[in-house]
Amino acid sequence: MTLAIVMALVLAFTNGFHDAANAIATLVATGTATPGRAVALAAVFNLLGPLIIGAAVANTIASIIDVPPDEVAAVIGAGLTAAVAWNLFTWWRGLPSSSSHALIGGLVGAAWLAARSPSAVNWGHFEGLHVNGVIGVLAALAIAPVLGLTAAWLLEHIVRRAFRRATVRANRLVRGGQWIGSAWLAFSNGSNDANKAVGVIAALLVANGTITSVQAVPQWVVFASAALLTAGTALGGWRIVRTIGRRIFRLRPLDGMVSQAGSAAVIFGASLVGAPVSTTHVVASSVIGTGVGRKRFRHVSWGIVAEILIAWVTTLPATALMAALVLPAWRWIA
Repeated sequence: MTLAIVMALVLAFTNGFHDAANAIATLVATGTATPGRAVALAAVFNLLGPLIIGAAVANTIASIIDVPPDEVAAVIGAGLTAAVAWNLFTWWRGLPSSSSHALIGGLVGAAWLAARSPSAVNWGHFEGLHVNGVIGVLAALAIAPVLGLTAAWLLEHIVRRAFRRATVRANRLVRGGQWIGSAWLAFSNGSNDANKAVGVIAALLVANGTITSVQAVPQWVVFASAALLTAGTALGGWRIVRTIGRRIFRLRPLDGMVSQAGSAAVIFGASLVGAPVSTTHVVASSVIGTGVGRKRFRHVSWGIVAEILIAWVTTLPATALMAALVLPAWRWIA
């Protein structure tokens, strides 16, 4: 049980390599902020997100699997191991990958093998606007990047029209908007991504009898998850920052502001309805949306986009398989 909790916190740390790094990617890539100041901003708002928004996403994550209490630690531990391994591999390649996809794939693969039946997985559905189970989560993960691209595309058109006669004095306004956008994006990211680690730890504590529900999760879990998100960004997130901010499409400060605003709106809305989405997917899509909105199709690095898409498609099956392979070891440990 303890080792599985440690792995959940390691997931939060590697999540910082990917999703949390995206909250400040355009702020740093456009030269608006130094890395140190950007990380400080992320630290504050990554923490405020889960504290203010609450545990809707954590509830969704905690309900993904349905296995006997004595199997929970092994299944979650195996799922987390697969997700962490995938995060490290894609980070090493500099590919913006989804920690949400990796975690869901790992949990599904481990639970299915543990019960030798798909009934161990809560496949779920939508309950109104609220997400339930794997199907609801996957639908949200698929819809969110489309919304991110569309929002950035629309905002790019609106902002370019609004600033078409602007002078250099507008640069200060744009850079200020980038700071606000990054803060909002870090807040939204914290409310979504920190709660993924909170959700699996809550499931472990419920199975162990330490707490009675996800809502009763200790506050130290929330603080630790948010802190490790930021630590991951500070220590390992710069590969992903370079990919998002420079390799997909060379962003100007105005483009960065547009990307941040569109991404933050989508992720914030997802957090309110309990949908675990990928900040990486949403931000990468919004960067593409700004390039398309500027009609700079040839300036978008479509080769990099193709690599990212391949990573997105292979995440679920790869992590499900890895989790199934390490489940026996976790049964022995747990």
